[in-house]
Amino acid sequence: MASAMTAYIAVVLTTTILLFTVTHSSTLGVEYVSRLLQVQDRERAPSSVQISAARAVLDRLIPSHSPSFDFQIITKEQCGGVSCFSISNHPSSNVQGAPEILIRGVTGVELLSGVHWYLKNLCGAHISWDKTGGSQLSSVPKPGSLPRIQDDGLLIQRPVPWNYYQNAVTSSYTFAWWDWKRWEKEIDWMALQGINMPLAFTGQEAIWQKVFQQKFNISSSDLDDFFGGPAFLAWSRMANLHGWGGPLPQSWLDQQLVMQKKILDRMYELGMTPVLPAFSGNVPAALKNVYPSAKITRLGNWFTVDSNPKWCCTYLLDATDPLFIEIGKAFISQQVKEYGQSSHIYNCDTFDENTPPTDDPNYISSLAAAIFKGMQSGDDEAVWLMQGWLFAYDPYWRPPQMQALLHAVPIGKMIVLDLFAEVKPIWITSDQFYGVPYIWCMLHNFAGNVEMYGVLDSLGSGPVDARISNNSTMVGVGMSMEGIEQNPVVYDLMSEMAFQHKKINVKTWLDSYSSRRYGKFVPSIQEAWNILYHTLYNCTDGAYDKNRDVIVAFPDVDPSFLSRKSFLNKKNHLKDTDEAFDKPHLWYSTSEVIHALQLFIEGGNELSESNTFRYDLVDLTRQALAKYANDLFVDVIEAYESKYSDGVVFLSEKFLELVDDMDMLLGCHEGFLLGPWLESSKQIAINREQEKQYEWNARTQITMWFDNTEEEASLLRDYGNKYWSGLLRDYYGPRAAIYLKYLKESLAKGDGFNLKSWRKEWIKLTNEWQDGKYVYPIKSEGDALNTSRWLFDKYLRDSAIISDY
Repeated sequence: MASAMTAYIAVVLTTTILLFTVTHSSTLGVEYVSRLLQVQDRERAPSSVQISAARAVLDRLIPSHSPSFDFQIITKEQCGGVSCFSISNHPSSNVQGAPEILIRGVTGVELLSGVHWYLKNLCGAHISWDKTGGSQLSSVPKPGSLPRIQDDGLLIQRPVPWNYYQNAVTSSYTFAWWDWKRWEKEIDWMALQGINMPLAFTGQEAIWQKVFQQKFNISSSDLDDFFGGPAFLAWSRMANLHGWGGPLPQSWLDQQLVMQKKILDRMYELGMTPVLPAFSGNVPAALKNVYPSAKITRLGNWFTVDSNPKWCCTYLLDATDPLFIEIGKAFISQQVKEYGQSSHIYNCDTFDENTPPTDDPNYISSLAAAIFKGMQSGDDEAVWLMQGWLFAYDPYWRPPQMQALLHAVPIGKMIVLDLFAEVKPIWITSDQFYGVPYIWCMLHNFAGNVEMYGVLDSLGSGPVDARISNNSTMVGVGMSMEGIEQNPVVYDLMSEMAFQHKKINVKTWLDSYSSRRYGKFVPSIQEAWNILYHTLYNCTDGAYDKNRDVIVAFPDVDPSFLSRKSFLNKKNHLKDTDEAFDKPHLWYSTSEVIHALQLFIEGGNELSESNTFRYDLVDLTRQALAKYANDLFVDVIEAYESKYSDGVVFLSEKFLELVDDMDMLLGCHEGFLLGPWLESSKQIAINREQEKQYEWNARTQITMWFDNTEEEASLLRDYGNKYWSGLLRDYYGPRAAIYLKYLKESLAKGDGFNLKSWRKEWIKLTNEWQDGKYVYPIKSEGDALNTSRWLFDKYLRDSAIISDY
């Protein structure tokens, strides 16, 4: 085993030296933001603080090996004028008990990126989220026997300054219930992945409370109606809704502010440049009464079922009103006062899902200039960071409107996130955002849905294509997913692009991935990953991968809309305006993926003790069964349309049995449990009433999401769906059973399908489940390998030869 690992390390080292270059490159965009970079470098934490913080991360990651590494902070000048890390043999490495490896870096983040690079490429290790199997460090040799670096060492430079992380809604879909222990783990993970520009949105409601109450005469009760509940804060911040899931208890506000200070302190200690929120114009309704002459507009309905004013139609202060700058200044000033410092980058998305009332470029320009002035009034060095999602989905933003927005701010004072660049890059069609600096981002995930999906080839080449293009204004790479803790292979590759100067041969990269992830080379597993690469992780259809599988996003339509041709049409995966429901997304050969699963199971005996393998095995089995369930459901519908009652009964029972079996499968790994999401929501509460409120928030976000009536479901139902054990057994399964019951009744009575009764009954089920109190397990049970093998034999072995629809 030792000789095999040594040979593996030698191959990886040789490959890696070819992949990385020591010649840094720059872009026009980097020149434009050079002033900001200089200010951030000057204000960074002292070297001793960053080294101490990096050492603490290493102690938490692999304490047995911490003494084997020595850290030094160096200047950009020592790196050729850019951020970098270097890895070399320690001068005292021949002395017993002395450090073996010396890592130098510009910041604490670079030091830890160097640790990760070394462990990954020379020791065959893998670092991931705990929910996705955690870190594989068993392949790291014992202290005193770490692999030596050849020659004079390695120098790895960043091709662009920033590695951005998060989406404005990640705070709700993933972080909503985190305590400091979980936050600390995430910041460790960020640093090891080279992330140096994370969003820092926690606790901002406490800042707003102080600003609105102390400076603008808004009462506490007015703010109760303004803020959303804990699981819906992202959308109340973006002026999509108000009050839903609230009100926020004072204890929540106080807790989150304390948490934000801890988060920021740790980020600054590691040398990160966290992004703070800025004022976007979203104001409490009561501000109209305090300032009756202010230009305050009521926005339209955002996905409520009947334009219910209790939740919808928020208020937006016009950026050209003098009050806008006053509030913007007060908000940033209060943040700087509370936190003691700022990285000078502020996120503001006034126009995200809020289309301006006119397409006049002059009006747009005046709005944007005023928004920036509000930031600058509170921070002379302020830079506006804006999500570019609006340019990808809203047809309003044609070239004149885009240029009016982007050019209203001095060049170098705005950075745009090309949010969905791996699928729909805007930098190409906008002539590099018309000269404005931007960050190439991978969006990848919507709402934290569970789906094995990716576009690996795009990740391995897209950022490089953008950076080396003519007159490039790219200044960073980023990960802007809506939810994390899924598809670790995607995030492993994307994180690496922060240090890659050349395109990656993804096939070659994947050849080492499975060995790193599981700590062992297994031929059948390697073959399986080759299949997954050109199937699940090679989606090129341009579709948004919002999981709409039947189990987790049951179609609320008459069965006449559910023919096989329309339901499983591989050529059209997005819901058109004239379609009755969202179709499941299928972009690959299901038989090939089933074969990959068979290979996983064959190699499972060698890896059954690997937590990373068990996660992937459960996920792959789930993926194969989910698509099988889509097909099985259409079989039910075809039997119904043929008036074959016995067939409907038999196939319905088979479908519901499959849902229960999948629930059991998901219970075999802690990455697929409902319990942790619900229990973490209650742990933040300080009394029973808060427990009830927070758990309702947690349950509602993953089911109905928004408001409903007795006969009309939420327009956002199932948007936040999850393949979690407990949710399938107690919600998705019973919901499907109601629909199937009405199919059977329709045939028995000779009547049409009773769509109205179906809706009333499943909406009632949903509302009752949202108010439920059942406590779900937080620890996994069952044998993942044996369960997967049993389900493969029960459902899929014969399916490998069924043609794909």
